Amino acid sequence: DKIVFSAIKGIVPETSLIVGDHFNTYYKVPFNNIGVISGPCHAEEVALERLSYLTIASADDEKAKLVANVLSSDYIKCTTSDDVLGTEYAAMLKNIYAVAAGIAHGLGYGDNFQSVLMSNAIREMKKYVKKVHKMKRDINDSAYLGDLLVTGYSIFSRNRLFGTMIGKGYTVRSAQLEMSMIAEGYYATKSAYNLNQQKGKKKAKTPIIDAVYNILYENKDPKKIFKKLTEKLD
Repeated sequence: DKIVFSAIKGIVPETSLIVGDHFNTYYKVPFNNIGVISGPCHAEEVALERLSYLTIASADDEKAKLVANVLSSDYIKCTTSDDVLGTEYAAMLKNIYAVAAGIAHGLGYGDNFQSVLMSNAIREMKKYVKKVHKMKRDINDSAYLGDLLVTGYSIFSRNRLFGTMIGKGYTVRSAQLEMSMIAEGYYATKSAYNLNQQKGKKKAKTPIIDAVYNILYENKDPKKIFKKLTEKLD
């Protein structure tokens, strides 16, 4: 009878499962009792009571509406969705793209390039999510594009900050030590990259994820990797 709505964004490293699948597999929570709380909603702005939007995703629409009603307020607007896995994967992937945006910023790329990077990122996200869970979805919804934009651009984004430090020459370890918060994008990069590689010839084309992986886990030069990446974007 357990009902679990998770705001955790990422893959469980030990199992390579998205959080909802992990609850289903290891805690026997029925999939209809699993939901996701996501969207472009930084806690810092919620604390300041600035208008923010959440997406409550569940295979059971009644449960999604129940949670949405509980969380709604004058400054929290909630919408519901049945795309549980897509919402979860998008929430993980946008952290990787925010790291990429930060690296670009640290390397000295400007807003013109950032706009192209984010445009390519949302298309890459669409391809990746379609590979892991094919269903009809509008990638421009706030749970996907909106969450990507706020995480990629916001001054509150710890993933962007982490990427900026990497772009400026910090090692992964030194950046982690200096930050007072966890940058989920670091761990998400390895999980997303490995999961995609497991699909072999059916894997999605992910030049941005691949670039971030090579920088963070293969210790490749950010400047050289991003120079190559610019040739793959349009």
